[in-house]
Amino acid sequence: MISQSSSARPRHWPLPPAGELPEPPSLLYAIYLMWAGAGLALLGTILTVTDGSSLKAEAFRRARINNDRASGAGGYTVAQLHQVASITFIGLVVAGIISVLLWAWIAWAASRGRGWARTFASVLFGLLTVEMLVSASRGVSIIFIVLEWVVGLAAIVLLWRRETTAYLGAG
Repeated sequence: MISQSSSARPRHWPLPPAGELPEPPSLLYAIYLMWAGAGLALLGTILTVTDGSSLKAEAFRRARINNDRASGAGGYTVAQLHQVASITFIGLVVAGIISVLLWAWIAWAASRGRGWARTFASVLFGLLTVEMLVSASRGVSIIFIVLEWVVGLAAIVLLWRRETTAYLGAG
């Protein structure tokens, strides 16, 4: 019987079951990026709250411009325009909080080795891409959305690397 040293092992040696594999660096970096995305979303939400008055004023101005264009159809009262501005502001804050929670949830799931987290993260990245495109066309300040998108892109690339797939499975 010929003994083989460890350096003479075949290149594609069978891997142990997924539970016994250490987390690949690509997965760890993706998790760190997802936590960074949660931090960016939280910072953007905090800035939205602290800048609430100017955001409401901008929403009011836009609603008023749209109202003036459609004045032949009756239009809205000033009180109704203020309601639109307030609802827009609340919607931005709620969307920011949801974004923070989704980033954190996906990071948590990926750190637990859940294969579905990678697929779900990809879907959320697609939604983030749509949000970025819609926000850009409306002239909304999209600094944090673009930063989140870049972080999300890097995380998605890392989540779909071969070693991450071997660790997480097909998902």
